[in-house]
Amino acid sequence: MKKSNPVILAIDPGTIKMGYAIVQFSDKKLQLLSMGTLLLSSHKDVYVRLQKIHATVVELIEMHAPSTFAIEAPFFGKNVQSMLKLGRAQGVAIAAAMQHNISVTEYSPKKVKQSVTGNGNASKEQVWKMLQQLFSIKEEPKYFDASDALAVALCHHYQTNSPLGKLSKGLKGWEDFLAKNPERLI
Repeated sequence: MKKSNPVILAIDPGTIKMGYAIVQFSDKKLQLLSMGTLLLSSHKDVYVRLQKIHATVVELIEMHAPSTFAIEAPFFGKNVQSMLKLGRAQGVAIAAAMQHNISVTEYSPKKVKQSVTGNGNASKEQVWKMLQQLFSIKEEPKYFDASDALAVALCHHYQTNSPLGKLSKGLKGWEDFLAKNPERLI
């Protein structure tokens, strides 16, 4: 059953811990519907972990009927194996959303931090403190994966509902901007 007010499902992917958050925009404010962390370390087989990620995302979709899906993009690190595992986790989560015809948007960790705190290099603790104030959350999460997912949801809300977010939608850098706006070239 689709809800009339937009619902965002956001994921902080991982093969050890996956954070998720569901927010809804209603009465001119964002409401936190659910947030948590899926713990996967007890499953030694990576494919079992991936199946659990997919099943959990499907369950969240069926429970909350989100209209959009936002996910944190993998960061580029030196450990190629870690990046591959993270990419797989992200891929199965995205596949679950696509299976349910939900639009998918990806945000870099820096973009998420910038949107929430105004500082793209903010610590997880700084991001959490801002989220705590914005959503009036009293308890600290046991794992930052859940709060990271909530930050992704808030970033997505800001990017899709603010005039500036709408202006930059779909642009992939200066070359793309100039190609779409040749009259702006001096």
